[in-house]
Amino acid sequence: MHDGGLQARDEIRRLLVDHDHRPRKAYGQNFLADRDTVARIVETAGVTAETSVVEVGAGTGAMTVALAAKARTVVAYEVDHALEALLAEAVGPYPNVEIRFADVTRIRLQDALSAGPWTMVSNLPYNVGTGIVLDALQEAPKVERFVVMVQKEVADRLVATPGSKTYGIPSVIAALHGNSRIAFSVPPHFFEPAPRVESAVVVIERVESPDMAPRAIELASAAFGQRRKMLRRSLAGVVSDPSVLVAAGVDPELRPEALDALDFVRIAEAEVR
Repeated sequence: MHDGGLQARDEIRRLLVDHDHRPRKAYGQNFLADRDTVARIVETAGVTAETSVVEVGAGTGAMTVALAAKARTVVAYEVDHALEALLAEAVGPYPNVEIRFADVTRIRLQDALSAGPWTMVSNLPYNVGTGIVLDALQEAPKVERFVVMVQKEVADRLVATPGSKTYGIPSVIAALHGNSRIAFSVPPHFFEPAPRVESAVVVIERVESPDMAPRAIELASAAFGQRRKMLRRSLAGVVSDPSVLVAAGVDPELRPEALDALDFVRIAEAEVR
């Protein structure tokens, strides 16, 4: 494998200038330009010569190059075709990298990836990062580990527990499919260009989800859609019989933020008894 150096900010700026590319807000392009942070993310992901990595949002290839130096294979998705020549230059020395110019939000990742397991390591585009993680958790079981950088606000939602202000649907979905933690925060000035918000790296280790997880998520979505209401009201038109809540051992007077992910599973299971 190639042992080339990681991209520094000057190299990222040179690539952008040479290829006449300006970061596009429409694609949420804030390129990570701190080599130590890139290395720390790769280390956090535990990437080895046996690891198959999927990256979403290759950008200038800073993370791609760092991953390629250690991984068995890297499949990197990039939606912006204007970066094609830049990425060809950046990852050219790495035969274990495949760049796919496609919108991950419009493909079925489970079918697009070869046999797993896969680790997703990405500086996710801010505008679609949450959806990419939640969709992959629910629909792409080949991805067994996630080490992704998102807005700090999104990270807080993914790892939130019942009772907190940030607890909601992302928290429930993440809890039903994995064990989540925030590894570390990343300040705005580590990016090119600098975003207006702080970022954080989230680690999610997939666990086997309950059989009733899809229905539990439907119930949670309905409940959090009216999060100020008690469950007996927010779920009135969703569950066929209000007694289902009691049968599940859930107080109908509670609001959704009081329930953990498995409480919604218990409601789903009570519906089919």
